[in-house]
Amino acid sequence: MANEPSDAVLLNVSVCYALPGHVWLRELRLPEGATVADALAASGFGQAFPVVQPWERGVGVFGRAAEPQSRLFDGDRVEIYRGLSFDPQESRRRRAEHRRAKTAKNGRVRPAGLL
Repeated sequence: MANEPSDAVLLNVSVCYALPGHVWLRELRLPEGATVADALAASGFGQAFPVVQPWERGVGVFGRAAEPQSRLFDGDRVEIYRGLSFDPQESRRRRAEHRRAKTAKNGRVRPAGLL
């Protein structure tokens, strides 16, 4: 008996987009060789969020930046990033000022670089 062609290999992939207080998540089965762009198209992200341009803020797989043509593997999670709601450097400055004020209130004063 001749070898029959095997069923196409399918990858289990998820696509997620984190919003404040909610996570949009789609579980997909894509053919082997699928790319990040294929996953975004199949997930319906463009229809769910028509004003969001996913490549503007970046797209990644498990926290690592990915290009549209990046190949996916079974179990991958495609993440669509959004802009930060705060500036991390400004947040650090505020925490340092808060600590400095707290130590000054307790009678101790430290130079700015030692907090």
